[in-house]
Amino acid sequence: MDFEHAKRVGIEAIYSGARVLRDHFGHISQIDHKGAFDLVTEADTESEKQIIKTIHKAFPDHAILAEESGTNKGTAEHQWLIDPLDGTTNYVHQFPIFTIAIALAVRDEIVLGLVLNPMDGELYSAIAGKGAELNGKSIKVSSTASVYNSLLVTGFPYDFSEIVEPAMKRFTVCQLASQGVRRLGSAALDICYVACGRFDGFWEQNLKPWDKAAGAIIAAEAGAVITNFSNQPFSINQKEILVTNGRIHQEMLELLHLEE
Repeated sequence: MDFEHAKRVGIEAIYSGARVLRDHFGHISQIDHKGAFDLVTEADTESEKQIIKTIHKAFPDHAILAEESGTNKGTAEHQWLIDPLDGTTNYVHQFPIFTIAIALAVRDEIVLGLVLNPMDGELYSAIAGKGAELNGKSIKVSSTASVYNSLLVTGFPYDFSEIVEPAMKRFTVCQLASQGVRRLGSAALDICYVACGRFDGFWEQNLKPWDKAAGAIIAAEAGAVITNFSNQPFSINQKEILVTNGRIHQEMLELLHLEE
């Protein structure tokens, strides 16, 4: 498969979704709840429809795994993972930190990732083996050598109440050990900010595959190390993800390890 062509299609799709999000920003007429804190709006669903329409026009046999509409199995070994609005709570409150994330997997291996913040126009992209870019310019992770000198970022899932005790312990430990911990509300953007060196490390639990697939390949291509909290190799189906610049990875693993 021509991954450069797939990237062009993905970029067309991501901008089609971005137009929907910008048009609806500040004008949401209906907010539904998928859970106590998990929101969905007409912007999520319309953005997803436009993205899928664009991808299927070019690749009608490709499978789709999307946050709002679920799985379209397709007939090919290719699957697109789509988050049409990562950061819906921010979006509803008109806080301009949210993204669209699109990834392409071939036989379950992520080969392409795209993450766009529709409000500031930053487009992160990566093709496996070809490095990572921000608006067409190469990016790399930071060179920070210790957590003490690091700025970290994390997030809390919608089912936060189920893991509140270990999540808050990890947050506290990392806050005390570092220059600070931020919480932006968009996992895809958090991971991309590690990729371009704005943050030195990111961790979170209970993310869905579409939350992390695109950001993960972008970060990996920028030189990041990605594992779970037990230093096992990254998988989009794991419940835990740790992304660092590599130099602080072992230290972060030790901080995130909780004694029984």
